[in-house]
Amino acid sequence: MAITIRELAQALDAQGWGDLDLPVTGAAEPQATGPVGPGGGVIALAMSPKYAEALQPGSIAILAEGMDPQALGLKAAIFAPRPRLLMAGLTRAFDPGPDLAPGIHPTAVIDPSAQIGDGAAIGPFVVIGAGVRIGSGARIGPHVSIGRGSTLRDDVLIHAGARIAPGVTAGHRLIVQSGAVIGGDGFSFVTPEESGIEEIRRTLGARDEIKQQHWMRIHSLGGVEIGDDVEIGANATIDRGTIRATRVGHGTKIDNLVMLGHNVVVGDDCLLCSQVGIAGSSRVGNRVVLAGKVGVSDNIEIGDDVIAGGASKIFTRVPAGRVILGNPAVKMETQMEIQKAMRRLPRFAQQLAKLQETVTRLLEKG
Repeated sequence: MAITIRELAQALDAQGWGDLDLPVTGAAEPQATGPVGPGGGVIALAMSPKYAEALQPGSIAILAEGMDPQALGLKAAIFAPRPRLLMAGLTRAFDPGPDLAPGIHPTAVIDPSAQIGDGAAIGPFVVIGAGVRIGSGARIGPHVSIGRGSTLRDDVLIHAGARIAPGVTAGHRLIVQSGAVIGGDGFSFVTPEESGIEEIRRTLGARDEIKQQHWMRIHSLGGVEIGDDVEIGANATIDRGTIRATRVGHGTKIDNLVMLGHNVVVGDDCLLCSQVGIAGSSRVGNRVVLAGKVGVSDNIEIGDDVIAGGASKIFTRVPAGRVILGNPAVKMETQMEIQKAMRRLPRFAQQLAKLQETVTRLLEKG
């Protein structure tokens, strides 16, 4: 695939400079590019001066606004008013997507009652259950399974080996990476008598008597509801609800290895980074960012626009707009003061030891 500098700049809503008719065949870091001829070549991503140092004269590059392509000896350039946003458009332009042939592969097993929209590409060994409805333009990779009664709307992309259980409803343009499981049973069990966990929650630590206990399954009758423009990373898991559905709002992006428990509700345009775990029945507002390894206890409410730093552990309600960090999570500025105080502890201990020695000597002298 090749487009000209002019076409790429227009597609990215950015300003071009130099020979705008040069073809661009791909993108690379500055050190992996070189001078281009009339046939064009790859464009370097050099959106800061330190990256621009590796550019070779005669190459083509994407630069930040204010950088001088002529001084760098470039043949052509595109200026990025917001570099990371331009990166989104650039990578989209050159991403070929999965290699799926149009139509339905002969090894796919599709129930006669399933409805497949126009323009679908369904790969080898896909299994689609009874009553499934899939919209137009779907791309479904090899070894995907979609359970009974699930609905996926237009332009979904399901990568190889993903599992979508019965009763899942998903919106337009859903992307599911390999190995993700949507709609597995919730981890929900109960004992005939009060369990040790329930006792500890009631007493906050005291145990009257330790008894033998047997766990009984609480079955998951709810489904999973996913909005439009959601992305779900590799090996992420979203459990179905117990009675009502587990829900993920429009535009939310879920990283690899994220776990959403049963009955969890996640709002619109959230960002859940790798190894986030949200326990059952917790509610997450809109535009919330949970960095890697954040843990959320069950039945917790997190307000809109909250940002939680990496490895934070959230045990109580978080008000809207708060930035939190730590275990247990507190306001970020409070956590920074805690960390500073902890670093001072060895010095305080030394000072206390010297003070004790001084007091002891004074007492001995009478």
